[in-house]
Amino acid sequence: MRRADRLFQIIQILRRTRRPLTADAIAAELETSKRTVYRDIADLMAQRVPIRGEAGIGYVLDEGYDLPPLMLTPDEIEAAVLGAQWVSTQADPALARAAQDLIAKIAAAVPDRLRPYVLEPATRMPPHPPAAAPDGLDMARTRAWIHAGRKIRLSYADELGRPSDRVVWPVTVAYFQTVRLLVAWCELRQDFRHFRADRVTAADFLDERYPDRPAILRDRWLRGMQSQIQRQQAEGAAGPSAQG
Repeated sequence: MRRADRLFQIIQILRRTRRPLTADAIAAELETSKRTVYRDIADLMAQRVPIRGEAGIGYVLDEGYDLPPLMLTPDEIEAAVLGAQWVSTQADPALARAAQDLIAKIAAAVPDRLRPYVLEPATRMPPHPPAAAPDGLDMARTRAWIHAGRKIRLSYADELGRPSDRVVWPVTVAYFQTVRLLVAWCELRQDFRHFRADRVTAADFLDERYPDRPAILRDRWLRGMQSQIQRQQAEGAAGPSAQG
């Protein structure tokens, strides 16, 4: 790897995480020596790249630093295009249009030598993916309410068709091939619940904000899901005798 490419990759690696990364971790990803990483980071700091940290502890890149937007590698371009292809076929109409616009913008912005990675990618989505069930919820507005941290009142029917009304704190939208789920804190159940968008019969987007920030709620939900998965794995490893 050329030195200039390596310096660029170090910045990219540091941009991925907010936690300090050791020189060992960076060297392992770049397949180079720890001494080389120390030298490269010292050079970056000398060029006024806002890297904080020291040897043995780890390094972080301060927020607010950015690189020119067109410095994309072929793999990064193909990853972006493949992701946009998926969104254009699986997401709600607003995101699907945005994904198509994104592909067009990438094609217009990258240098000529990289344009084939956009227009003739080596990866692509199937031409006729399974159709998603129609949403009973305005997903574009739902995403806006998630960003704003506002409540939604839902009329919902469960898998048996039983109706319920509840006020929820929307956290995130999960996109699957044939259905979309709204993850939310439910005031009725006092816990996180997953609501299929196609089972929502009515929605009232409230002006009232909920007390926690969406990012905090997402973190709590993710930790809960991880704990649940770990419990299920432990129960599965224990075998039938653990049921006794």
